[in-house]
Amino acid sequence: MSARELALAVVRDVFPVAGNGVDRSAQEAFDYRARKTTLDLRDRAFATELAYGAIKMRRALDWYLQPFVGDRDKPLPPAIAEILRLAVYELVYTRPDVHATVFEWVNLAKKYGHPGVAGLVNAVLRSFLRDRPPAPSGDLFEGPDDYLATRWSLPTWLVRQWRAVFVEDELEAICAGVDAPARGAIVVDERRADPAALPRGAPSPFVPECLLIDDPSAWRSVQSANHDEAWWLQSESSAMPVAILNPMPGEAVLDVCSGRGNKALQIWARLGGEGTLTCIERDTRKAQVLERRLAAAQLPASIVVGDATQALLPLERRFDRVLLDAPCSGVGVVGRHPEARWRKHPDDGARLAVNQSALLESAAAQVAPGGVLVYAVCSTDPRETTDVVEAFLQRQPFERGLIPATFEALTGSSGDVLVAPGIEGRDGFYIVRLERRS
Repeated sequence: MSARELALAVVRDVFPVAGNGVDRSAQEAFDYRARKTTLDLRDRAFATELAYGAIKMRRALDWYLQPFVGDRDKPLPPAIAEILRLAVYELVYTRPDVHATVFEWVNLAKKYGHPGVAGLVNAVLRSFLRDRPPAPSGDLFEGPDDYLATRWSLPTWLVRQWRAVFVEDELEAICAGVDAPARGAIVVDERRADPAALPRGAPSPFVPECLLIDDPSAWRSVQSANHDEAWWLQSESSAMPVAILNPMPGEAVLDVCSGRGNKALQIWARLGGEGTLTCIERDTRKAQVLERRLAAAQLPASIVVGDATQALLPLERRFDRVLLDAPCSGVGVVGRHPEARWRKHPDDGARLAVNQSALLESAAAQVAPGGVLVYAVCSTDPRETTDVVEAFLQRQPFERGLIPATFEALTGSSGDVLVAPGIEGRDGFYIVRLERRS
């Protein structure tokens, strides 16, 4: 199997024919398909670029192809349609040897279709090269949102949502940024890590225990390295909630919706081994991973498996600091997961806000007087962020607390942290620090 055929297999897994296929994520599909090949690292990297790029840029690719494929009485066979998208991605977004590109994709069309459709692929690609259509421009669309959504290959509703949240000057940079590779980062437990063995990276200006890794080859090595929980993969934005929580040695901390444990490990590193940590996680499989990771890090935390909207702990048990990184729509991480933008729905924020509010109410009940509650989501949808928090503050004896000065550049008029997706390779995140008055 060649690198191009591997990319084709991954794209077809991510966009299976209705009623046929397993509907994998891009990473799951790539890991599964790549294991069945003998491709070297260079070819795997090329296949990754093609597959992930064609998944992200699907809307733009269809726009490029429309004049050459046109409206057809019968749709193209799914494999052939994906071959055309991948081929045009390679021609537009990489530095190809155009003759080799056309030759290889036409050969794959012969393998996955009959001679007639292979001839069609050849004709479409040669016409595309001859006419060399420019990138989409604003004058070709009815409005600016449709233009940005097509130019940067996003759902129009998501562009509209970002327009309502961010300033106009940021909007196109956000759309472009989520198409670029997300920035690699790790979080380090300085008590356990050997400084000489750490990957090379630049410290985050926001989270001191976070190292940013920009070199793609270094990042590939980091992803496969054995770190023994002295450090772990975690995005810069994802590490910010714990920095804003700022747990101190000797405190009692509750981590709600702990997932697989990145933030729990980060909290414990900040506690310096002094204090207590309790984790709540609903998903049994995630809780099992969490338990293994905490044991490997020799972290004596207690784990409660259950629905955190319910009273899982005695009401009289209070914590100095509580972190709630709530399940959310994930629109802030569409740049990190190639297929995510096509699997989100405009109603996700409203639907998930109901559960987020219930989780916030439940977590608040465990905060000691004068204690801190940090609410975070990897979303920038107001329905999951400020709307949830403002409604909570009307009901509960909490007020907004001070955000560390290092986050001033990311702090909005409300005093909350709002991280724009795609800017400087970051994920979109919302974080608010709340303090209990009594």
